[in-house]
Amino acid sequence: MARERKWILKEPADPEKVGRLSAELGIDRVLADLLVKRGVETFEQARSFFRPNLNDLHDPFLMKDMDKAVDRVRKAITTEENILVYGDYDVDGTTAVALVYSFLRRYSSKVDFYIPDRYDEGYGLSFKGIDWAADNGFELIITLDCGIKANEKVEYAAGKGIEVIICDHHLPEDTLPPAVAVLDPKREDDTYPFDDLSGCGVGFKLVQGYSQKFGIPFETLVPLLDLLVVSISADLVTMAGENRVLAHYGLKRLNECPRKGLDAMITLSKLEKGHLTIDDIVFKIGPRINAAGRMESGRLAVELLTASDEHFAIAIGEQINASNNDRKNIDREITQEALDMVQNGSALSCGAATIVFNPMWNKGVVGIVASRLVEAFYKPTIVLTKSNGFITGSARSIVGFDLYEAIESCADLMENFGGHVYAAGLTLKEQNLDEFVTRIEKFISSKLTPDMLTPFTEIDASLEFSQITPKFFRLLKQFQPFGPGNGNPVFQTENVSDGGNGRKVGAGGVHMKLDLIDEKQPFHQIPAIAFNMSDYYEYIKAGNPFDICYSIVENYYRGNSTLQLRIKDIKERDEFI
Repeated sequence: MARERKWILKEPADPEKVGRLSAELGIDRVLADLLVKRGVETFEQARSFFRPNLNDLHDPFLMKDMDKAVDRVRKAITTEENILVYGDYDVDGTTAVALVYSFLRRYSSKVDFYIPDRYDEGYGLSFKGIDWAADNGFELIITLDCGIKANEKVEYAAGKGIEVIICDHHLPEDTLPPAVAVLDPKREDDTYPFDDLSGCGVGFKLVQGYSQKFGIPFETLVPLLDLLVVSISADLVTMAGENRVLAHYGLKRLNECPRKGLDAMITLSKLEKGHLTIDDIVFKIGPRINAAGRMESGRLAVELLTASDEHFAIAIGEQINASNNDRKNIDREITQEALDMVQNGSALSCGAATIVFNPMWNKGVVGIVASRLVEAFYKPTIVLTKSNGFITGSARSIVGFDLYEAIESCADLMENFGGHVYAAGLTLKEQNLDEFVTRIEKFISSKLTPDMLTPFTEIDASLEFSQITPKFFRLLKQFQPFGPGNGNPVFQTENVSDGGNGRKVGAGGVHMKLDLIDEKQPFHQIPAIAFNMSDYYEYIKAGNPFDICYSIVENYYRGNSTLQLRIKDIKERDEFI
């Protein structure tokens, strides 16, 4: 199973800058070091970091083609054209569709939305979707979170008298689709100051641009930000720059006044409104919304996210929640089958990559299964099944390895592929499967280094428990919202032990709750949770010392808030003797 993790303590920031900032802000040097590492070196930068401001959002017209997109939407609204808002079936796509559809519906009654069927149509703009648009008299399609590679489909739409505006955030190919406007900050010829928006984020810039040009107050867009923070969190885009500002205000909206559909998801997820974090979206709300597209139809997710009636929202929410429970059961079964394949040698590859295939697996969960296999074997992983006569599947990578590049090297064998460095999807003909496995295994083995195959945890700083004061934690909380590029800091403390109340918790006792002390403060206990680490229980229960790396979180339970260490890894002290 997974290899032992290596701990890497990050190099401290420039001590002179840290000292200056620590003195200027009157904060602990550890916190000042964390800020300098995030590019925050002055009082003004710290104020901007700790107090995100919507006035700091970039002008949407800095994005290439924004003027064309806004003018084309204006024409469609004023001449009462039928507008179809079209998006992918995952969280980013469905939140994007809900956001743009909700906005346009304020100004036009001739707007509808379309989510492709994962099993029948697959990812992105489809011929079937375009035919449906043509049959129903739509003259403009706005794609969200997809379309950047849909050159042939955009031409097909034009042949049916339909124009297309593309809003996407994936990497484009050399030739852009012949659309009316292509909004994508990753375009090579785009100089937009921030290129890691989510698909929903690009949709938001479109409605921001429309509002700015036609005198609609920005305040009317604020109710859309709860959708945007769900997208930013679930799609794991960088939590810096514009995303951090949008996520900050989106999280505020989600906690204080969420739309009815998200309120239903919060209730069904058993979360405490007012105390929601990015983690709650990533691990509780996002997977439930995703389950609609995995198990039934992504259209359900948009109906949930645009619901104006509370009872309707709860009914759809319960349906989606049931789908999520089904998804979990199927995911567990397939994961076990895939693990067995690797262990009994029946996988397509167990070399540099893990590649497994079963034509009967559910296409909707193969991405989750790929992530589980990465956790188990820590190698680039591809999980394949069969759908509509093609081999199709999902790929997940490990830190430092560009799996998208590996898949792209086999582009001639593909019917379709897309994604990012660490996550991608692909479709190919069955007769190309053997050659694909041979070639991609060879490509991956030529690029992987031994260092890449060792999982690691990066540690921001060493702490003693005496440093974790109420003031320290109060300031640390203001580093939120956390996400890629602004992760919840990870600390290490050496030579700790359990105060005697440690116990196993969770179904099957796989987790541990501990009350920790360090050798320098034996009477000061700090509560901790260690998920899936009960293998260490007997060692810890015997009173043995150990080292931990952890993040510091706020734990809410029945209205009470307590500080808690969320342990990421444990090392027994005798390993160092």
